[in-house]
Amino acid sequence: MENVTIKINGMEVSAPKGSTILEAARLAHIEIPTLCFLKEINEIGACRICVVEVKGARSLVASCVYPINEGMEVWTNTPRVLESRKKTLQLLLSNHDRKCLSCVRSGNCELQQLAKELGVEDESYYDGARTPSEIDDSAAHMIRDNAKCILCRRCVAMCEKVQGIGVIGPNQRGFATNIGSAFEMGLGETSCVSCGQCIAVCPTGALYEKSCIDDVLAAIHDPSKHVIVQTAPAVRAGLGEEFGYPIGTDVQGKMAAALRRIGFDRVFDTNFGADLTIMEEAHEFLHRVKNGGVLPMITSCSPGWVKFCEHYFPEMTENLSSCKSPQQMFGAIAKSYYAEKMGIDPKDIVSVSVMPCTAKKFEIGRPDEDATGYPDVDYTMTTRELARMIRKLGIRFRELPDEEFDVPLGISTGAAVIFGATGGVMEAALRTAVESLTGEELPSVDFTQVRGTEGIKEASYEVAGMEVKVAVASGLTNARKLLNMVKNGEAQYHFIEIMGCPGGCVNGGGQPQQPGYVRNTTDIRALRAKVLYDLDKSNTIRKSHENPAIKELYSTYLGEPGSEKAHHLLHTTYVKRKING
Repeated sequence: MENVTIKINGMEVSAPKGSTILEAARLAHIEIPTLCFLKEINEIGACRICVVEVKGARSLVASCVYPINEGMEVWTNTPRVLESRKKTLQLLLSNHDRKCLSCVRSGNCELQQLAKELGVEDESYYDGARTPSEIDDSAAHMIRDNAKCILCRRCVAMCEKVQGIGVIGPNQRGFATNIGSAFEMGLGETSCVSCGQCIAVCPTGALYEKSCIDDVLAAIHDPSKHVIVQTAPAVRAGLGEEFGYPIGTDVQGKMAAALRRIGFDRVFDTNFGADLTIMEEAHEFLHRVKNGGVLPMITSCSPGWVKFCEHYFPEMTENLSSCKSPQQMFGAIAKSYYAEKMGIDPKDIVSVSVMPCTAKKFEIGRPDEDATGYPDVDYTMTTRELARMIRKLGIRFRELPDEEFDVPLGISTGAAVIFGATGGVMEAALRTAVESLTGEELPSVDFTQVRGTEGIKEASYEVAGMEVKVAVASGLTNARKLLNMVKNGEAQYHFIEIMGCPGGCVNGGGQPQQPGYVRNTTDIRALRAKVLYDLDKSNTIRKSHENPAIKELYSTYLGEPGSEKAHHLLHTTYVKRKING
């Protein structure tokens, strides 16, 4: 690739032709601050924080969109540049609700950090009228507070370009501009799928998940309640970031220890539910293949994807596996099998989950998710909420010893833990389905063709004399593309895995928020996914059907996978929805 040589702050820098000033500066280890910029997602030069001086240019230019050319001279740190950035920041703050002490993002807010770095001490410098705004709490999973919105449009780009939903955008014009839905509908009235990717990229506290921390703590302190908690595989791969650990650190042991100190009566692992999901899903897949059922069968673990299918591909809800997600399967078993085993009335069990996913907050309220007559799961918290709870209770996370999950619902396999990465559900299912079809032990349990963070992956396997074609998609734009290929007859598969969030649950909308610079320069998904694949590799049991606790559950309680009892507890139904907004 042809390179171009320019000067930045008097230093010669060589960068690929077509690079922006921002990209070239990073090669010289110079970081130009940004607010609206997200690489390949939101490159619009709108916030004007990244302005620089270019020799010969009459005005300052936005470095995130300004291309370099041979011999260009750039200055990123002149008094004119610094004063412009400071003034822009003061103007943003003049229209901003500055209740930082009580803001959910305080200490992890890109606007707050820039104010500190640029020395913006007088936040009221340009005080005056503010854009009228109302809080939108109509959705099950999140709250929008436009009083803290800086109109960076990151959320808009994520919703439209990455997820292909587009239910939010700028309304009105000029000073009255605000981010919202069409016709001023509340987000809960639209076809929002609750994925939370908009929250993940928001630089301020304008978007945040609905918190159930106080409700969970109230249940823990109610002596009449038996409060249990389950944690999803991706949580252990992300939680450490909230306490200063590098991205890609496994904190499973400390997480279990923290949950006990919070006061949960039992600390369990959603991975148990993931192993159970594979047993039911693999059985359902084989039944469809052998009996002419609807194919391709599509996984149903991701509630954001399920709601997307219901809204945008309602004719394909028959393709969805009828299996509940691991979270919901776990909850159903906790209030039936576990309740009987422990002699506890299901009404006295409070089932809490910790998830990397905001769509789980919508899922727990879906119909047909209450197998015992009580909700399978009562409360679901995000990874971020768990971190806030730990800090709220004064638990010194980094000093905790590593502890194990409780049994029996804390026993799981390597197949279960990789559910958190795109392709993980497919690989786990193949490990069990292939051995069921062939009756032979796999020489290797690693199906590497379905691994990786690519948006769409395809593979084909010869199994018992039959070619099994599979596909994996993550991110809903990719899901739409894949489903349209299936609908149009351009591709044929037997089994499809779809995850609503790009990269899978490790990149869920409830995971720790990283600033734009980190998102633009680090493969966060791959680092978190590596934690899960390392845990899989180190596990002595790597196939769901070999989990001794799962074997015990079927032999003493459920009978066989797909049995009447299993179907009542572990399977669900879907709704054909309309598109709104």
